[in-house]
This record gives sequence, C-alpha cells and structure tokens, in this order.
Amino acid sequence: MLSPLQRNLNTKNMNWINLLLAGLFEIGWTIGLKQMDNHKNTLWTSIFYISIITSFYFLQQAIKVIPIGTAYAIFTSIGAVGTVIIGMIFFKEPATLIRIGFILLIIAGVIGLKLTSTH
Repeated sequence: MLSPLQRNLNTKNMNWINLLLAGLFEIGWTIGLKQMDNHKNTLWTSIFYISIITSFYFLQQAIKVIPIGTAYAIFTSIGAVGTVIIGMIFFKEPATLIRIGFILLIIAGVIGLKLTSTH
C-alpha cells in the first residue's frame, strides 16, 4: 500500500511522463506529416492522425498540473529536438556542429525548466 507521499510523487511523476509521451507523439506526427504525401500514403496518414490526437491527449493530461508555459515549452522542445535528430538520421538533413550545438541549447533549456518547476 502506498503512503500519501508516495501517491503524491507517483501523481507528479505521471504528469511528467504524460508530457514526455506528448512530446514523443509530436515527433510521430511531424514525421507523419512529412511522409503522408498529401494524404496519398494511407499508412503515414494514419500515423499522422493517431500521433497528433494521442500527442494532444497526453499534453492535455499533463497541463492539468504542470503550468501551461512550462509544459508547452518542454512539449515543443521534445518535438523539435526529436524531429531534427530524425531528420539528420533518416532524411539526410545536415548534422553540422552548429545545429548540434543549438540542439544542446534547447535540451539545456528544457532541463532548466524542469529543475525550476514547482510541480
């Protein structure tokens, strides 16, 4: 049986997990958007719609507790960083040191927002 403190910690952690899942599904819908070929590719069109609905569901759950400004900044950062990395790996987008440096700056900002969040 969980103590009230353990339940509270589990609830707080779940909100951050929801936010992480929202960001990961954001990566899914951005890649789906690129690959769906104006709705001609049904697999990627399905991935796009399932991912975007799921992404916003998890974001909605997270912002019940996490402040909207913090949640949205982290949500978009996860999506942006993930999409850029996938673009570099799978779509042969440039992986220059300057791009990697800016990705690291985004990650540092997300860590800073998480560390300074009271939730």
